[in-house]
Amino acid sequence: MSQPLRAVLGEDQPIVREGIETILRRAGIDVVAAVDNAVDLVRAAGTHRPDVVITDIRMPPGLEADGLRAAQEIRAARPETAVIVLSQFLDASYALDLVGDDPSGVGYLLKEKVASPQTLTDAVERVVARGSALDPDVISALLGRKRPTDPLAALTPKEREVLALMAEGHSNTGIADRLYVSVAAVERHVTGIFMKLELSQSASDRHRRVTAVLRYLGQ
Repeated sequence: MSQPLRAVLGEDQPIVREGIETILRRAGIDVVAAVDNAVDLVRAAGTHRPDVVITDIRMPPGLEADGLRAAQEIRAARPETAVIVLSQFLDASYALDLVGDDPSGVGYLLKEKVASPQTLTDAVERVVARGSALDPDVISALLGRKRPTDPLAALTPKEREVLALMAEGHSNTGIADRLYVSVAAVERHVTGIFMKLELSQSASDRHRRVTAVLRYLGQ
C-alpha cells in the first residue's frame, strides 16, 4: 500500500488554514505541519521534507510576499518538493517569480477557486507528479502583458488553446477531455507546437513541454 502524500501548510488566517487542512485530510493527504508565518514554513519544510508545500503569498512576519519568498527558498533548497501558492490577488509577476525557469512541480491558484475542494486536490496531485497547476485567470493575465514580439505568432488558434491548457498543467488526455477531441488530435497539435517553436527533436517530450510553456508565459 502506497504512503499518503505529505504536506506542509502555511496560512496565517486560522479559519482558512483549518479549512484547507480539512480539505487535504479528507483527500487522504497527511498534513504534517500547519503554520502561520513564513519563517516557520521554511523550518517545517526542512524538518518534515514533505511532498508538497501549500502557502498563502502574504504572511507574517512582513505581511508582504513572505509566503512567496518562502516557497522560492524551499524550492531552491529542495527542488523535489512541489509548491502551491494561494493568492487573493491576480498578480502575474508573482506567478512568473514562482515559476522561474521551470514550471515543473509548481502551482499558483487564486483562493476564490479553492472553494472547490477538487480544484485544490487535483492541483496537489499534478504538482507532486512534476506537472504544473496555474490558474487560468493567471494565464490570461500573463498573456495580456505587452511584449515586443509574439513568440507564438506561428501557432494556430487551436494550438494556442492546447498550449494554454498545457501551461495550466493538463496532460494530453486532460486536454482532450476539455476540448472534446481525441487524444490523437491533441498529440498532433502538440507536435505542431514543438515544430513551430523549433524545439529540438532530440530533447525529451517533457523538456519540450516545459520549454513551450515557458515561451508561452513569456520567459
